[in-house]
Amino acid sequence: MNHSQNFKDSFDSLEGLADRIGEILQCPITIEDSNHRIIAYSTHEENVDPARIATIIRRKVPDNVIHTLWKNGVMPKLFESDEPIIIPAIEKVGLGNRIAVSVRKNKEVLGFIWAQTDHENFGKEKLQLLKEAAKLVKNQLLQHQIKKRKVEEDYNEFFWKLLTGHFEKLNEIKKHAERFRVKLDGGLVIAIIDFDQEVNQQIEKHSYYLIETLQHVEVICRVFDQNQLILLLRCETEKTSINSTKQFIKQFIDKIKERLQIEQVKGSSGLFYESPLQINKSYTEALKVLELKAHFPKELEKVICYHELGIYQFIEELFQIRAREQYQNYTIERLRAYDRKHQTNLLLTLKTYLECDNNVHDAAKVLHVHTNTLNYRLKRIVEIAEINLKDPNQKLTLYLDLIMENMKSEDL
Repeated sequence: MNHSQNFKDSFDSLEGLADRIGEILQCPITIEDSNHRIIAYSTHEENVDPARIATIIRRKVPDNVIHTLWKNGVMPKLFESDEPIIIPAIEKVGLGNRIAVSVRKNKEVLGFIWAQTDHENFGKEKLQLLKEAAKLVKNQLLQHQIKKRKVEEDYNEFFWKLLTGHFEKLNEIKKHAERFRVKLDGGLVIAIIDFDQEVNQQIEKHSYYLIETLQHVEVICRVFDQNQLILLLRCETEKTSINSTKQFIKQFIDKIKERLQIEQVKGSSGLFYESPLQINKSYTEALKVLELKAHFPKELEKVICYHELGIYQFIEELFQIRAREQYQNYTIERLRAYDRKHQTNLLLTLKTYLECDNNVHDAAKVLHVHTNTLNYRLKRIVEIAEINLKDPNQKLTLYLDLIMENMKSEDL
């Protein structure tokens, strides 16, 4: 039988094509998009393994299977080559023997064909047939993409209206949400992944891939804006929402750095809101986190969520008030004048001491001095600047004014 000729039949659906490929290759076939969402599968169901059953039930490849395939080097090969890849069984995730091939248009991966090959002898002829099948699946996936793209354009417009506070009535939002099957109940928060470079096709591809495969939170809307990926996340319970969001952002950044060998990636999120009318507030807050992290990279290095900013939430407003009043902190000015005259660094000593939460041992380590030396300096600071370092009000005021000292040359 000329199998190659049989592949040239016309097919109205990917389901029919999956059945035909399975019939010719005599094994179960699964067709997935590039994010491992199942699009079609053959009805050949003899001796199927747990991974295939779970994929069909969930309409998506299980996370543990995807992560294992990345660790084993299978996924990188599929993204780089259009040749069929032989994958030995991985029993710990319920995956039997597989042959997989990527479906491509030029260098873009549109999806994958997976053949479960247990008890089947896949020689060169069948490997070639699987490669030819990928060409037919490509045409079907391209049609599938065209339909999705129109829906996505409307969906992106809806998301931008949420981000910019365009909607005034909840009913109007609900009507659009139903059209796109978007759940807007529960806690809603905006997260932003900021790439310190132009977003290319490779970054987009891997970003969308991670959105689909990381499961800490539910991503219900996503869009790229210049060098930023903006995500609307949903959590049903507030109890785990903040930790889940932080974990998602951290894992996303770690994996995208590892896979694409890029360094400068930052993440942020706003506050959670129950009403979709307040999504624009969360977006503004997430943007502010990134802006402040750029101005205070050391101080806010570990900050992701808006609530973690603490007093930095209001630092710009305080700075503007100080500038308008032409205010000068007496303590800072006294110490600066003393340092200038005597070639000392008491102002830096005070700043470090306050940043270390008044811990002498920690501050001494940062300054590379003995604790006795630091205690002597603190005593001199108290005498020269006439301050009480046991007064929390004085310490807080000093700490804020020292932060704003660094902003004087900045145009915030």
